[in-house]
Amino acid sequence: QVQLVESGGGLVQPGGSLRLSCAASGFLFRFFAMGWYRQAPGKQRELVAAITSTGSTYYVDSVKGRFTISRDNAKKTMYLQMNSLKPEDTAVYYCNTDSRIEETYLNWGQGTQVTVSS
Repeated sequence: QVQLVESGGGLVQPGGSLRLSCAASGFLFRFFAMGWYRQAPGKQRELVAAITSTGSTYYVDSVKGRFTISRDNAKKTMYLQMNSLKPEDTAVYYCNTDSRIEETYLNWGQGTQVTVSS
């Protein structure tokens, strides 16, 4: 079965860093364009970063220069390095297929909470 498991979130002060991981199983990970999404209470889920099967990347303007997406196809794992974190980055972060390229989302994982606060 398809499974996506996010980890690495936590509580961090503004300006701090976190690295999120997404462990994938049950599908041909190396062939899929993938992305990181985030959702805060009362807000729509948004795509914040994406990476194609060959390593081309996309970032929403609000995280450019601060976040770096990467993937290790051999490990079937995707990462999001988050630096210079801001309170507005607070959200539950999820991984899934890149909705701009793939025809469907896969099963959503439970996400990982990122809280940026003093």
